[in-house]
Amino acid sequence: MVDSPGRITLWGIEVFMAAADERSVSAAAKRLGASPSAVSQQLTNLEGALGATLLQRNARPVRLTPAGEILHRRAQAILNEAALARAELAMSDLSMLTRFRLGMVEDFEADVTPKLLMHMARELKGCQFLLETGASHFLYDQLDARSLDVIVVAELGAEQDWVEVHPLLQEGFLVAAPKGVINPDKDVLRQLKRLPLIQYTQRHYMGRLITSHLARQNISLPHRFELDSYQAILALVGQGEGWTILTPLALMRARRFSDQIDVFDLPMAPLSRTISLISRKGVLKDMPEKVAETLGPILQESIIDPAVAQYGFSDDILKLL
Repeated sequence: MVDSPGRITLWGIEVFMAAADERSVSAAAKRLGASPSAVSQQLTNLEGALGATLLQRNARPVRLTPAGEILHRRAQAILNEAALARAELAMSDLSMLTRFRLGMVEDFEADVTPKLLMHMARELKGCQFLLETGASHFLYDQLDARSLDVIVVAELGAEQDWVEVHPLLQEGFLVAAPKGVINPDKDVLRQLKRLPLIQYTQRHYMGRLITSHLARQNISLPHRFELDSYQAILALVGQGEGWTILTPLALMRARRFSDQIDVFDLPMAPLSRTISLISRKGVLKDMPEKVAETLGPILQESIIDPAVAQYGFSDDILKLL
């Protein structure tokens, strides 16, 4: 059904807030999973209903008008109330939940996400599912912007007071080196320093975490390659172009290179990260906890058991929380 141009709709408010926050119609469309033309039409309808111009859309970046500033202050309260209403209805009868927006870290894209969605689809028969897959910091921003309901990501450090966190899995960082090049009975770090480091991108939190850890150990490792693809990194390692520091989840995503690499514990102080399910505190009642409980067996079966079978990881390297 097409919205009446003279009617203020909740969707129109959501579109306006996305455009105001992103300062771009195209960026708002990408965030909402809609086309730029659909976003522009919703903005036009909302401005027509209110009888005021809300955004200077010809400006770069898009700017709020004085009327837009007023609506922006009020609109967040409207969206908050709508989110609470949806949550209360859903929690009184879970079958009434009509939309669930999930953000999933890329590491779980193939092995975990489909199984979780199939399980939830059986429980929530009338629900529409929106999935956003990406880097942890990107998904966290989407949760903050209320574009997602629940995210499964690597924890990014200091916990915010507006979120609830359900830890799922802890994994330690490891070294992957070309097969047969490193002698584990000798000084592993000294041998690694003779090879180039293939660095996971520092544009992502995990890359910055690795770099910070090396700096704390007073270890300087120049690198020629800085990549955001596990597949590309381990392909280069397998071809003998260098070595890398990654996690068990990364190794499992690029497992087709497993016969071309050797895996070692970090030859320095250990480093680990925690993958957690995170949502806005108090909005979805006990649903995040239930989703986390559902994920536990899926992670054990799809990630931990195969990883232990292939690499023999101990609980210090990979474990369910």
